[in-house]
Amino acid sequence: MLELAGIIILGILAQWVAWKFKIPAILPLILIGLLVGPIAAEYLSEDHTKWIEPIWNGEEGLFPGESLFYFVSLAISIILFEGGLTLRLKEIKNVGPVITKLITVGSVVTFFGASVAAHYIFYLSWEMSYLFSALIIVTGPTVITPILRNIPLKPDVSAVLKWEGILIDPIGALVAVLVFEFISVGGGGEFTKTAMIEFGKIVLFGTTFGFTFAHGLNFAINKRLIPHYLLNVFALASVLGVFVLSDSFAHESGLLAVVVMGMVLGNSNSPYLKELLYFKESLSVLLISILFILLAANINMEDLLLIYNWNTVVLFSVVVFILRPIGVFLSTYNSSLKLNERLFISWVGPRGIVAAGIASLFGLKLAKEGVAGAEYITPLVFMIVLGTVLFNATTARFFAKIVGVFLKQSNGILIIGATKASRLIGDYLEKNDRHVVLIDNNQTNILKAKELGLEAINSNIYSDSLEDNIELSDVGYLIALTGNSDINTFAINKFGKDFGENGAFRLVTREELSDPNHTLKQGIFLQTDDFISLAEVTRKYPAIHEINIKDKEHFNSLIIKSEKDKDNIALFLKDPSGELHIISNIDKDTETFAKGWKLVYLGKPFDVEKI
Repeated sequence: MLELAGIIILGILAQWVAWKFKIPAILPLILIGLLVGPIAAEYLSEDHTKWIEPIWNGEEGLFPGESLFYFVSLAISIILFEGGLTLRLKEIKNVGPVITKLITVGSVVTFFGASVAAHYIFYLSWEMSYLFSALIIVTGPTVITPILRNIPLKPDVSAVLKWEGILIDPIGALVAVLVFEFISVGGGGEFTKTAMIEFGKIVLFGTTFGFTFAHGLNFAINKRLIPHYLLNVFALASVLGVFVLSDSFAHESGLLAVVVMGMVLGNSNSPYLKELLYFKESLSVLLISILFILLAANINMEDLLLIYNWNTVVLFSVVVFILRPIGVFLSTYNSSLKLNERLFISWVGPRGIVAAGIASLFGLKLAKEGVAGAEYITPLVFMIVLGTVLFNATTARFFAKIVGVFLKQSNGILIIGATKASRLIGDYLEKNDRHVVLIDNNQTNILKAKELGLEAINSNIYSDSLEDNIELSDVGYLIALTGNSDINTFAINKFGKDFGENGAFRLVTREELSDPNHTLKQGIFLQTDDFISLAEVTRKYPAIHEINIKDKEHFNSLIIKSEKDKDNIALFLKDPSGELHIISNIDKDTETFAKGWKLVYLGKPFDVEKI
């Protein structure tokens, strides 16, 4: 009981440490597992026993017999299903040629290059070498995001690394599963007609069961045959059921089935897809926390000593400093990315949770079957995972500054609320070369913003997901424009430090407007219009205009008219270089307005002759 509770407590503690210090969770999880496992047995325990002993091939420990093997299989199936849910086929088409090449050409370079390196450096069989190389294809968002979210990068670089991690996760897992299954049916590498038939059965049953049950589950959800309170657990039961059922028809086809099931369901039109994804993400956090402490603790010191030599350093160097740059430079050839941006993308390529998890599962299976060289798979992949995460977590920020992709100033703008007024303002800012992101939990508003070509995120302002979004790394201004004053204030208080380093602003409330002496440091525009007046002007005159400021007196007259007029709202000031300024931040007594400044306003055009 103590060990079971200890695994959960240590796992969640590791997740908290990762969140607190903004590092990939896999790092403290594996380190804790190694500490309570092989390190404790070798150096800390008087009787040389592990503090946590997940024996699976004996009759003692937390998982006697083959129960650890079964637990790992089921846990990996859920994690892979969740990864499949995140893969959108339309995103693969739209992410651009660079990212498409990275997940194809880059994967091919890693697959064949790493297999050759493993074969000639560690003298592994070609089958084990191909399995090793398939496992280290995967990077993954869980390791990329913590490293990059605190590094202000140019948007193109962040987007490439983010989408590579998201898209390659299920694709890399699928490649690894197929390679493993071919090795399994081939009897350790014997290429026979029987092996090909068995491999075909695995692919057939895996894809068929995954495709069929994904559509069946989607049909049941859309027809509301499942009550809402059972939706998440029913989906969980379905995933486990498909995994076991497919495996019973064709041994080792279960993992392929759940990956396909996740991909099909992720590309469906289910209105509950987001809810399912949130549940699976929460469940995956718990499973990953337990899984990696168990897997790391299950490694023996003898396994670590297998790779305690210079060959490991050579293999790591080949993967990180040769194969990754070759894959990146081939994938970015003739692209718009500059040399320094390609160098940084080449530098950052940490391997993730899927690689380590599947490696442990496959290593257990093949070692049990007595396949030569299988004992190297788990420690070698763990070495690549830990090494790349440590290497990138400690050097990415420094290297970004060296090669010049580190943003010196964050000029992006985050707008809370994607109403019509917010979309008009965001569109104007975007056309004036400002990176704009709109946040709203109203799907209709988000879709309308995207139709304008704006970057919009459907998210709840009270969730923590925004803090992990690396696309907001260049945001330095926060503007809250919702009709709920509590949400506006909450957004300023919670995200002002992260996304409002240059300024965090919100609309004034009706109560503040009624107070003639109100002064609001965080007020946006002229602080004379609340959400209702902003929405009304937008409804009547949905356009943003610019007017040249002749001198200080002319500026004052424009401001006075804007304050009194119900048909227009002064928004920003635009200096001669095209830079936009928040009006409340400008000293209105300055004489510089005679030198080409413009007033940006929303609503009915001013009658120039009367001002």
